Amino acid sequence: MKSRMTDRSFNVLNITFLAIIALITLFPIYYIFVVSFTDPDEYMTKGLVLFPQHWSLKSYQYLLSNSSFVRASGVSGFLASVGTLLSLTVTAAGAYALSRKRLTGRKPILMLILLTTLFQPGLIPPYLLMRDLGLINSIWALILPVLSSGWYVILMKGFFDSIPDSLEEAATIDGYSDLGIWFRIILPLSLPAMAAFGLFYAVAYWNTFFAAVLYINNPEKWPLQILLQTLLIDSSSTASGDIAQELASQQRLPSETLKMAAVVIATVPIMMVYPFLQKHFAKGAMVGSVKG
Repeated sequence: MKSRMTDRSFNVLNITFLAIIALITLFPIYYIFVVSFTDPDEYMTKGLVLFPQHWSLKSYQYLLSNSSFVRASGVSGFLASVGTLLSLTVTAAGAYALSRKRLTGRKPILMLILLTTLFQPGLIPPYLLMRDLGLINSIWALILPVLSSGWYVILMKGFFDSIPDSLEEAATIDGYSDLGIWFRIILPLSLPAMAAFGLFYAVAYWNTFFAAVLYINNPEKWPLQILLQTLLIDSSSTASGDIAQELASQQRLPSETLKMAAVVIATVPIMMVYPFLQKHFAKGAMVGSVKG
């Protein structure tokens, strides 16, 4: 009886503690969402708004009609779509080739890929390489250096190792070419792994920040995260151009409502991707990690 009372007391305290932590964690998200939809006049009057009386889309309407913000969103969308597609293609093709035992020099290549996960070149060599290739101020400078990841190649190779060689041999007997086997058999079986790593790549490309700071000097080619950082932190800096000041000063809108709306717009799209990939995500990540 005493042990049951002790267990119940522990469960109550545990649930209460976790509920408090959850509230503390979710409150900033709630506050950002509420302020972004608060009527600008009400926000300027009250300052701190937790339960707005008047909801408004003025901040969103202005941001989505502003050419600078729309252009930055388009750059991030291009990175997340084209970059993810190219990265998945390169990673999946390389991992599948390395999973086939008939590949000549498979072990040395794996060792070289493993070395890339242990040692990093730093900042100067990649920058000099991008400069010599003429990719400074080019969107491709944000894709090509991170086109693939050695760690992802190794994990995806573990997934392809689980596909039996007999399946490929049977397809060869049926008259399929190597490309036919890849597109008609291997890729359909690889949807869980492709979904999992596609999500990883999409999030990384959408959140591109540091590479853009290094390689992109033209404000017109900034991704959304650079513009968001400029709007939130560096709005008074002349080095950032006039974009953030323009967003924060026009239309008689409070800068805080614009900032919160920009955060929501930058966060929601990538969050909406996960539900569509959820059924594949857990299986793909687990199989790759166990076999790798």
